[in-house]
Amino acid sequence: MRLSRDAGKTYPQKHERNLTQALPSLPAAVRIFGKDGTCAAIFLDFDSSVAGTDWVQADVRAVQTWLHSVGARWIEDYSPNGGRHVYVPLAQRITFSEARDLVEALGSRYRTLDKTPHQNLLHGCMRTPGSPHKRGGHQELAMSLSMAYDIARRPNSSAVWSAMSKDLAAEIKAVRALRQNESLTPATSDALAVQQPVGRMSRLMQVLAQTGIYDTTKYASDSEARQAVILSAAGAGLHLIDVERRMLQGTWPGLASFYVRYAAKHRLPALRRDWQNALKHLNKNKTRRDGNNNVRKSPTSQPNTQGLALQGVTEISNPDAEHRYIRTWRNALRIREVNYQQSKAGLARRMVLRSLGEAAHMTGSRFAEFGVRSIAVATGLDHTTVAMHLRELRAEKDPLVTLVEEGRGTKGDLYMLTIPEELKAAAEEMRWRKGKVHALRPVFRELGLPAAFVYETLEHSPGMPTAEIVRITRLSRSAVHEALDVLAAWNLVVRNSCRAWSIVAETSLRQLAEQFGVLEAVASQLQRYRNDRIIWREWLAKNVNTVPVLLSPDEDYPWETFEGPPDEWSLSDLAFNRAG
Repeated sequence: MRLSRDAGKTYPQKHERNLTQALPSLPAAVRIFGKDGTCAAIFLDFDSSVAGTDWVQADVRAVQTWLHSVGARWIEDYSPNGGRHVYVPLAQRITFSEARDLVEALGSRYRTLDKTPHQNLLHGCMRTPGSPHKRGGHQELAMSLSMAYDIARRPNSSAVWSAMSKDLAAEIKAVRALRQNESLTPATSDALAVQQPVGRMSRLMQVLAQTGIYDTTKYASDSEARQAVILSAAGAGLHLIDVERRMLQGTWPGLASFYVRYAAKHRLPALRRDWQNALKHLNKNKTRRDGNNNVRKSPTSQPNTQGLALQGVTEISNPDAEHRYIRTWRNALRIREVNYQQSKAGLARRMVLRSLGEAAHMTGSRFAEFGVRSIAVATGLDHTTVAMHLRELRAEKDPLVTLVEEGRGTKGDLYMLTIPEELKAAAEEMRWRKGKVHALRPVFRELGLPAAFVYETLEHSPGMPTAEIVRITRLSRSAVHEALDVLAAWNLVVRNSCRAWSIVAETSLRQLAEQFGVLEAVASQLQRYRNDRIIWREWLAKNVNTVPVLLSPDEDYPWETFEGPPDEWSLSDLAFNRAG
C-alpha cells in the first residue's frame, strides 16, 4: 500500500509500505500489481469527473450486467464525489499484460472507466473501502460487509476469467492493434546489449524490465521481450544472480511478469535456460567480431585519465596534505551546519556544500572548477537554484567556499574550499570522519533530503537512538521521524531491541534507485543541460573573437574519472557515466 501525507491528494512511491493487519493511520491506496508483475483482482475505477455522476451510475450498471452474464462476482464501493469502484477478485493471479488488455477493452465500452491504474505496473494504485477521501468522508461499501467478505473469500475461478476474456476478444484484439500503431515512450536509444559498459543496461531495456511495456512492432510476444532483457543484462556484465534478485525483490516486476506463464517452481529454471541462451549468443557474436576487427582505434578517443589536471587548476604537489585539508574543512562544515535553517533552502544549501566537498575529494584538491549544471546534477536541484545558493554561501561573513575566479567561455567558476578562522581551531581538534562525503545519492532524489542526512548519519554512527539523530542532523524531530519511517519501509534502516537505529548494509541503494526510476529524471536533466551547452557554444563561436577552449557536453567536470563502487554512486557519477 501507499500512504498519503497530504490528506489523500497524492500517494508517492516513497511512502509505500507492506500490507499489515493493522489499519493505516493515514489515507492509503493499495498496489494493484505485486512484485511478480501479477494481480489478484481487476480494479475498475469509474471517474465522475469525466462525464458526471449519472453517466458513472449508468456505466456501473452496464458493467455489472456484463459481469453477471459471464458468471462473475464483484465488490463495489463509492466515493464522496460520486465515483465508483468495482473489484473483481480472481482465484488465479494474472499477468500485467493480460489485466491491461482486459481493462483497456472494457474502456472502449464504458466512457467513465479510468484505464490508467491497470496501465502502470509500478504505480497502479486504488483506494479501497474505508480509506479517507481527499474531499472529506470515506470510500464506502455499496453492499453489506458480510457479502463483500464472502466474495473476497471465494474469488472468481479461472473459468470465469476465460469467459470474460472470450466475450471481450474482439475489443482486446482492437486495443492491441491500436497499441501497435502508437509510439513507445520513452523514445530512447536501444543500442545492442554488447555495446553497454559493465553493469549498465540501456535505458530502454531497464524500462522494459521495470514496466513490462514494450514496442509490439519490435517484439511480437512477451517471450521475445523477456529474451531481449536477458540478452541486454548479460551483455552489460550482470550476473544471473543479479537478475534473479531484481525479479524476486520487485525491482524488475515487468520481467517477472513474463515468466508467470510457468508454474512457480519452473520460473527460475526457465530464467536460467534463457540466460544460457543469451551467453551462447553473446559468445558467438564476440567471436565473430574479434575475427573481423581490423579497425584501428584512435588514441584521441581514449578517456582522460589525468584526474588531477582540472581546467585552470595545476596539479597538486602534495595530495596527502590536500586530503588532510579537505577532511578538516569537512569538520568545519559539520560545525557550521548548525547555523543553517531546517527549511528546504537550508537543506539544499547543505547538499550544495557536500557536493563541493565530494568534488574536492575526487580531485585531491581544495580547488574545483565546474559549472552550476554539474552541481545541479550532483544535488538533484535546478541549476538556477544552485546558482542562488552559491551566491548566498560565498556572501556569508566567514564563508566555507570562496569564488577565486569567475567562469569564462566554456570554463566554469573556480571555487576554493575555505576554513574560516573562527572555526579553524575547533575543526583541527575534531576527529576526522571516516569514509566519503556524499552529494545526493540517486535513491534520495525520491526519498528526500532529510532521509539522505539521516542515512548518512547512521552510516558513520550505527546503533543511534532517535534523539541523537535529531541532535547530529540538525533536523526537526518530526522530520527525523518521517525520514526514519520512510527508510525503514524500504529496509534501509532497522531498529534493534534497544530502540537504536542502524543501516541495513544488504539493501542496495543502486537497486532502489533503479526501482524508483531515478535514471529517467537524471537523463532528462542531462539532456536539457546538453542542449543548453550546445546553444552556449554556438553563441560563443559567433560572438567571441578569441577562440575559447570548447569542451564536449560532458567535460565541464571530469566526474567519470573518479567513479566509486556501484552502491556508492552519487548523482554526479550516475549522470556522466550512464549508458543508453
